[in-house]
Amino acid sequence: MWHVYIILCEDKSLYTGITNNLERRFRQHVEGKGGEYTRSHKPVKLLYSERVRTKTKALKRELQIKSWPRDRKLNFIKISKR
Repeated sequence: MWHVYIILCEDKSLYTGITNNLERRFRQHVEGKGGEYTRSHKPVKLLYSERVRTKTKALKRELQIKSWPRDRKLNFIKISKR
């Protein structure tokens, strides 16, 4: 099982990624051992995650979400929490 996730960074930017171990990956981001982006944009909170069956589907979903403007991502997160 894979996860697509969105992290809120200290500077209010959003980071989207995939992993097969969500807890470990978020911890890596916080410790500065995750993606290059989160080394310079400190992660604050996991805002969203969804399960995806395969890595291929997770990569496609990640690209889809990354293509959205910030406002759409925030609205999507808000709606998904209902």
